[in-house]
Amino acid sequence: MLTVKLKKNEDRRLRAGHLWIYSNEIDITETPIKGVEAGTLCRFADTRGKILGIGYINPTALLCGRLLTGKADATIDVGWFQRRLQSALNLRKRVYPTPHYRMVFGDSDGLPGLVVDRYDDVLVVQLTTAGMELLKPLVLDALTRVLKPRGILLRNDTSAREIEGLSSYEEVIGDVPEVVDLVESGVAFKAPIRGGQKTGWFYDQHLNRDRLDSYSKGSRVLDVFSYVGAWAVRAARFGATEIACVDSSKLALDSAKVNAELNGFTVETHQGEALDVLKRLRGEGKLYDVVVVDPPALIKRKRDTDAGTEHYAALNRQAIQLLAPDGILISCSCSFHMEASELQRILLREARAAGRRLQILEQGGQAQDHPVHPAIPETKYLKSFVCRLA
Repeated sequence: MLTVKLKKNEDRRLRAGHLWIYSNEIDITETPIKGVEAGTLCRFADTRGKILGIGYINPTALLCGRLLTGKADATIDVGWFQRRLQSALNLRKRVYPTPHYRMVFGDSDGLPGLVVDRYDDVLVVQLTTAGMELLKPLVLDALTRVLKPRGILLRNDTSAREIEGLSSYEEVIGDVPEVVDLVESGVAFKAPIRGGQKTGWFYDQHLNRDRLDSYSKGSRVLDVFSYVGAWAVRAARFGATEIACVDSSKLALDSAKVNAELNGFTVETHQGEALDVLKRLRGEGKLYDVVVVDPPALIKRKRDTDAGTEHYAALNRQAIQLLAPDGILISCSCSFHMEASELQRILLREARAAGRRLQILEQGGQAQDHPVHPAIPETKYLKSFVCRLA
């Protein structure tokens, strides 16, 4: 196995528990990596030659190495993947009463470059790095042994693959339907895994949607960036009298209607860009008791910070204008590059500009199936504020 030596002192982050190696940390004089196949398994060593562990390398990427294990004598085979997957499964089974959750959350589960969402006996898998792509046969074999799924959908269409020099593709193994059933806190949903967003459902907001219990009864609720209506339908189950969804996707809104009907409710839908729809609703004199603003990541790269921050501000500005007196605003950000303190600052500024008094009632993050790796800040990305606007 190839041994890749790091420059002096560049091993400190790995020794602290991190899993990433950047190209400028590698001593290419001692161990030239040009020409090595992207994704090749290798040992990483410090400048003295002491092995730090085994991982894989992609010489064409800035983030060129990922550590799989700190054990120098480990064998990365089906059995190794089975043990990692079983560890991930043990956590989810301990927390969730039904088999609907993110089964693998990449680095946080010791499987960098791998994401697996579970819908009972159907799995949606994403391989986001060249290393995991090369290890795909082992991954699929181990998943089959541990979970025995009837179907696996490989949705390898993320932007991360482009950075790794990988092409996008979708592959179906076994029996994979267009739409799958899932249960969240006792509420039934259908998720379009073949044509929907990302892996079909956003499990990371599970705990934050649970928070609706305290605020939904007797309320008019507006779910912005609703996708398939998870927030709105959960609010209806908690006693909301009216629910409405805003999304740019017709497929998403059609799915929201299905999910509402599945639970015995009706939902009003508004298709279009969120800011345009919010402005139109304001012009129509609409008011809501609860408004949820849960956009996709608006700051994907650090250089997008200014534009993304203004977009978050504009969305929350319009949402506040639609809130009835003493209304509840649930504002979220899944952008790693936006700190919770910055989102709080935006909420305060926009509330004051609207002449409203802001009270923060609760703060939330990602659910337990998206565990945070304490040495990798990037694994802690989701922020949620529950606010009252007096």
